[in-house]
Amino acid sequence: MLRHLRPTLVLLAALTLVTGLAYPLAMTGIAGALFPAQAQGSLVRNPDGTLVGSALIGQAFTSERYFHGRPSATVAPDPADASKTVAAPYNAANSGGANLGPTNPALIDRVKADVAALKAENPSDPVPQDLVTTSGSGLDPDVSPEAALFQVPRVARARGLSEDAVRALVAGQVQEPSLGVLGERRVNVLALNRALDAQGR
Repeated sequence: MLRHLRPTLVLLAALTLVTGLAYPLAMTGIAGALFPAQAQGSLVRNPDGTLVGSALIGQAFTSERYFHGRPSATVAPDPADASKTVAAPYNAANSGGANLGPTNPALIDRVKADVAALKAENPSDPVPQDLVTTSGSGLDPDVSPEAALFQVPRVARARGLSEDAVRALVAGQVQEPSLGVLGERRVNVLALNRALDAQGR
């Protein structure tokens, strides 16, 4: 019987070492060598070295002076009761969507409230879908160009800038689909807000 078990155990040990240790370490090393910034999380820093975020993970911008990203459905443990959770937008440790169906009253009420708030902010334009819907990860750092342009009047008012100047800033931040066909046109919210701050107002 040992004669039959030995090859199986040797194969298990070999595959565990190759696929569980050697391969992941090799890929991590290659990624770190070829793409050091991306391998470290695509971190974004100010010129003085201060960390301001990641190009891959959204942030909860709430000030009227900044463009806002998509709603986030991520949660965290409730400090008052560990058996419950509380909303924690863009919580990278707990990526996930709300999993609420289209007929769920909580989702319907939340979307209606968001639409009403956005219409009060800009009554002349239709509300872009991505400003009231969450992404599957809850961490999406991008919005559609339409969602960014919808927010131009609010940001321009809050900053004392002309709407045309803010629209031009948005246009300069639009990223085309990768390789021309992968994904959608998008605007990275952190990059846009950093460009806005660079205006000095």
